[in-house]
Amino acid sequence: MAKQNVAEQFVDILARAGVKRLYGVVGDSLNPVVDAIRRNPAIDWIHVRHEETAAFAAGAEAQITGSLAACAGSCGPGNLHLINGLYDAHRSMAPVLALASHIPSSEIGLGYFQETHPELLFQECSHYNEMISNPEQMPRLLQTAIQHAIGRGGVSVVSMPGDIASKPAPEKSIEHALVTTRPTVRPGDDEIDQLCRMVDEAKRVTLFCGSGTAGAHAEVMEFAEKIKSPVGHALRGKEWIQYDNPYDVGMSGLLGYGAAYEATNECDLLVLLGTDFPYNAFLPDDVKIVQVDVRPEHLGRRSKLDLAVWGDVRETLRCLTPRVKPKSDRKFLDRMLKKHANALEGVVKAYTRKVEKHVPIHPEYVASVLDEMADDDAVFTVDTGMNNVWAARYLTPNGKRRVIGSFSHGSMANALPQAIGAQFTDLNRQVVAMSGDGGFSMLMGDFLTLVQHDLPVKVVLFNNSSLGMVELEMLVAGLPSYGTSNKNPDFAAIARAAGAYGVRVEKPKQLQSALKDAFKYKGPALVDVVTDPNALSIPPKISADMVTGFALSASKIVLDGGVGRMLQMARSNLRNVPRP
Repeated sequence: MAKQNVAEQFVDILARAGVKRLYGVVGDSLNPVVDAIRRNPAIDWIHVRHEETAAFAAGAEAQITGSLAACAGSCGPGNLHLINGLYDAHRSMAPVLALASHIPSSEIGLGYFQETHPELLFQECSHYNEMISNPEQMPRLLQTAIQHAIGRGGVSVVSMPGDIASKPAPEKSIEHALVTTRPTVRPGDDEIDQLCRMVDEAKRVTLFCGSGTAGAHAEVMEFAEKIKSPVGHALRGKEWIQYDNPYDVGMSGLLGYGAAYEATNECDLLVLLGTDFPYNAFLPDDVKIVQVDVRPEHLGRRSKLDLAVWGDVRETLRCLTPRVKPKSDRKFLDRMLKKHANALEGVVKAYTRKVEKHVPIHPEYVASVLDEMADDDAVFTVDTGMNNVWAARYLTPNGKRRVIGSFSHGSMANALPQAIGAQFTDLNRQVVAMSGDGGFSMLMGDFLTLVQHDLPVKVVLFNNSSLGMVELEMLVAGLPSYGTSNKNPDFAAIARAAGAYGVRVEKPKQLQSALKDAFKYKGPALVDVVTDPNALSIPPKISADMVTGFALSASKIVLDGGVGRMLQMARSNLRNVPRP
């Protein structure tokens, strides 16, 4: 049997760790690894058109599967392109292994062609970032990188010169059993007892949930029922906690709606469950706050805590709920449910009034129809900006759907690349990219990746010919919009020229049939919907000191503009409120 080289050993270990594909763009320093993949049936090379797409795709795959995903870039500019997608994966706690191929080892530090220093470039967006400078470091260094990515939830970067990849792998190398799943973390009894006392002493408790409640829906509902607590959520918590939730009071933050803000500010104990919600202007400063998080570095970095609990949300609640005393007083919960329903009643007309005649098309209407027509287990990838608003307000979670976006990093152009990674996990599952014209055009070249791999991703393009969220930021800062308009082509014609299905929609009555036909099409499809750039309205009373750009440092307001099927759920929950 021929002796392995380092590249072959590298690929074998990735496959053993569960990696099924490596996203990237080929290049000279990366050639030994790509050739090893060509000869290894356990792993596929996924050729994309831009390395940023490779990193976004790997991050999305990791979020869908919960398993390690991988991407690669050749030396210098090649791996440098990975950095934005890696930042997003890292901040989303997606386990991703990135291979940053490097210049010849003998030339490092001498200003060689395409020389960069990956061990410095990726330091801030990784848990582990090291270079293989000698074959003897294999396989231990790669195994260590894998365990950092999986164990800590985030990115590991391994840089490797092309000449090292071609050298023989060390004999009698130490290969150990790889850790490929994360354990649950249970708080200590002292923390559980202290939290139990605080809950028992509080008259009005509100739960505010983030992405850390994934897999803990039943536990959160049981806890909320026992203590009669309203349940609000951050954007990343929506898909995990909003569905089948009789205690739902909506979402807080810039894109928020309903009574979540009131519930978090009018309670006397706020329990933050698995959320690193960044907008502290929306968090109270005059109530007791408890935070439960599996990442201890998240505890207390957004608000002053009265108790910090290091633990997995599900395990924490499994320990806590049996110990707390049941509460019988529903006054606070019922008052918040009524406020929530009233708030939604007040804005729902924004997308229902004369939508069949409104041209350009209301983007709210597009999102609402998309929500109705998409599969029950669809994966939505959502561009940053106004599409975050439409996804937050109109996509209805049900425990089977997934919604992925650049919700923590806030990058443009994420939806199309993330859809690529999501679709590769299951070619039969419906994947819909909710793209803005600004984000789509930024990485539009990777629409060709859909065609090349025949990925049945459906791109629904909200085309308002502007950078809508930036215009909004300028508006609330008292500035005239400038540099935000886009002169766009007919994107549907471009899709057809590329070999995909493409249709342009300019009138509301065309929308349903266009989406139906795109969803039925077996390959990649693009629906270019011309939407109203002035669709988003702002609450009528805004003082000058309320907002400071996007951070809304002193703001307690949320944007207005419709809520889709969430109103139906709020009305349903109101029926459970006892009548006096």
